[in-house]
Amino acid sequence: MFSKKTLWGSLTALVLLTGTSGVALAEMSASSSEQTSQFRRIEQPLGLKVGVAMLGFALIGLELWWFLLPENPKS
Repeated sequence: MFSKKTLWGSLTALVLLTGTSGVALAEMSASSSEQTSQFRRIEQPLGLKVGVAMLGFALIGLELWWFLLPENPKS
């Protein structure tokens, strides 16, 4: 049926998606109770923006490596 690698990958993805959606729902319910019509702009430091972008590219590269590169055959 499923290999262990596929099972662990699916389980990890499920945990990450569930955890992320819970945070988003909590933020949405907290912000919807304020009844403000204006959005405030929050300035982020340049270092934080660069760090988040680099982390995103690293995760994309890790996914490409995980799924696309072939495994080395056993000798």
